Amino acid sequence: MTTSKPTYERPVIVRHEMGLMNKFGRVQSMRPRTEIDGVPVETLIETYGSPLFVFSERTLRLRYREMHDAYARRWPRVRMTWSYKTNYNEAICRVFHQEGAWAEVVSGFEMEKAIKAGIAPDRIHFNGPYKPYEVLDKALPAGTMVHLDHFDEMALAEQVAEAHNIRPGVAIRLNMATTGTPPWSRFGFNLENGQALEAVKRLLAGDRLRLVGLHCHMGTFILEPDSYKEQAAKLAAFANDLRKRFGVKIEFIDLGGGIPSHNTLKAQYLMGEQATPSFTAYAEAVMDGLATLDCPPSELPTLVLENGRALVDDAGYLVSTVLANKRLPDGRRGVVLDAGVNTLFTSFWYRHDVLPAQSFRGMPEPTVMYGPLCMNIDVMRDTLLFPALGVGDKVVFHNVGAYNMTQWMQFITYRPPAVLIAKDGRHGLIRRGEHLEDVTGPEEVPSWL
Repeated sequence: MTTSKPTYERPVIVRHEMGLMNKFGRVQSMRPRTEIDGVPVETLIETYGSPLFVFSERTLRLRYREMHDAYARRWPRVRMTWSYKTNYNEAICRVFHQEGAWAEVVSGFEMEKAIKAGIAPDRIHFNGPYKPYEVLDKALPAGTMVHLDHFDEMALAEQVAEAHNIRPGVAIRLNMATTGTPPWSRFGFNLENGQALEAVKRLLAGDRLRLVGLHCHMGTFILEPDSYKEQAAKLAAFANDLRKRFGVKIEFIDLGGGIPSHNTLKAQYLMGEQATPSFTAYAEAVMDGLATLDCPPSELPTLVLENGRALVDDAGYLVSTVLANKRLPDGRRGVVLDAGVNTLFTSFWYRHDVLPAQSFRGMPEPTVMYGPLCMNIDVMRDTLLFPALGVGDKVVFHNVGAYNMTQWMQFITYRPPAVLIAKDGRHGLIRRGEHLEDVTGPEEVPSWL
């Protein structure tokens, strides 16, 4: 009878120190994640293959309702818009639209995708710095709410209005200084230097467009609710000024997005679960800022929110399989996975939660997780304490629902499939894995070759 011998592994000495690295302890407690929403990880991989994106419908709906209710309890008219650039997979978008979300898009492509998904053009907010004439020519006559980003765009919108003999409602996008948040001054009209007021004067003087909304998106992954209080207060003061000067009644104030998920930034001290404020904290800050609006209660503007990451990130998982182990020159363990940074683009700025998908034993040791790409930058997780993994074992990355499926690329490997788990435990593809034809399909070969 033959028996297989265990694979020899060179012993390594790992220094361990007594004491705490921070107040939460030296090593975070780790339990394997063997299932997602009640569906075994093993079943998902056997059915759909590896690597695999997995989304929880239950979490998508819970996050949406939690955010909506936090604001709706405090403001009479709240409009949630789903940020398409965060994840424009149609199944994901459909979940949020079923919950009542409008669409927020930043390109003609995203507008077309939202309309194809069944969203009426007049339930779309259109942002972004690039809206050529041919795109505005479709959006404005259809009732899409266009947010003007610069004077040249305002002139184009006026040309479209004149060509169609319409006077559409539009919003202007502002940028401003808020404490603790670097200004996104490349977008919109600056408030502090008077450019925003000049934009309003120019719009009103042209008399081809109606100013119905004010919009400001401060930035991304904003961990300080008081930044939103300051933003809302400045928008309220500007709305008051426009009402007093010109009799303009603003129909909506759009605070953009930027609320973080429970991810952990690489430069962050606390883990995301401890550092990320609740939706209620953000809503209360916004209400404090809007309290200075000077208008009758019946004329309070609709509050518009354009969040993406905070709604979808926590609902997303990536399951990956171990291809190989190696020992690095400095003694750390190197693990090679079948998913790389071309699939999980957000690995560049997050320390994603990652857990083994099967039981384990032994002492965790410093480990680096690499992808399969022939690129030195293909690091999925830099040094973390992790138990030993064997070839064929699975790991699960969490909080990966935002931006990965819009910024991934066909680089060295195909883009993987994605599935959605329903609230009742059913699961199904929401995007199939790619094949060679998906890459070569758009290619053309010149006749001389």
